[in-house]
Amino acid sequence: MTYPTPRGKLTENRALADLTWLRVGGPADALFQPADLEDLQSFLADLDPTVDVFPMGVGSNLIVRDGGIRAVVIRMGRGFNGIEIEGNRVTAGVAMLDAHVARKAAEAGLDLTFLRTIPGAIGGAVRMNAGCYGSYVADHFVSAKAVTRSGELVTLTAEDLNFQYRQTDLTEGYVIVEATFEAERGDPADLEARMVDQLARRDASQPTKERSAGSTFRNPAGFSSTGKADDVHDLKAWKVIDDAGLRGFSIGGAQMSEMHSNFMINTGEATAHALELLGETVRKKVFQNAGLALEWEIKRIGEFSGNPIPDGLAEAQISEA
Repeated sequence: MTYPTPRGKLTENRALADLTWLRVGGPADALFQPADLEDLQSFLADLDPTVDVFPMGVGSNLIVRDGGIRAVVIRMGRGFNGIEIEGNRVTAGVAMLDAHVARKAAEAGLDLTFLRTIPGAIGGAVRMNAGCYGSYVADHFVSAKAVTRSGELVTLTAEDLNFQYRQTDLTEGYVIVEATFEAERGDPADLEARMVDQLARRDASQPTKERSAGSTFRNPAGFSSTGKADDVHDLKAWKVIDDAGLRGFSIGGAQMSEMHSNFMINTGEATAHALELLGETVRKKVFQNAGLALEWEIKRIGEFSGNPIPDGLAEAQISEA
């Protein structure tokens, strides 16, 4: 395959395991790190239109399968990590970490504190409508800019993305480059104190020192935890996993965390195959125990290096029939 020559960095047959938080996965056909917006547009415009592209953030919510990805993976860096604050609006480049956006906004007296404990960068947060403590990207979203597969720069509205719980309708092949949010004003010291409290609660309840990818499954209730005292846990993913006796359950180095049962961790030697097999086994057992169909929150991409892993929910439903 012949690729366009960019000003940024293009590496063929690039292993991706070291670019994901779970540290697993095979190679991409190519990894492209554009120098800036114009470099990205030119590369996509000149790239063979039959070649798939996959925008990748910091790999915080991702399993790359062991067989790798038959696509050009696009990973944004320094050319896409700026931030501008004007009035009540914050515009952040796609490569900006969610936590950094929250901190910069708080310094300016703007409340985007819900982003502080969300792993990953702004591009993934928009694409997945990230949220916690009862707030979501959709609640603050104004617009985003993206580059189409043909290299055109377009503006996306909330209607274009059709925000839903943990998902959007972002057009395949579109690469988000920046997003603008609107936030309520607050006292910077109060906002900082709130974020310190959020971090303490997160670190007390989640395996932040382990190789994980955040929440493994979406909550069956269809909304995130509120963090409030009256929060109901019956339809939280961690609760139904606990009820099925799966806290600490492991397969080949992949484990549902003892600390938080909706966090899948790589204890050191897990493959992508083991991690995905663990997840599908959990889906199967939860359905058999509670009749609830857990949906993946972690994105799984690429090809299996061996036999595909059966859909755990389908297996459970067959056995119930």
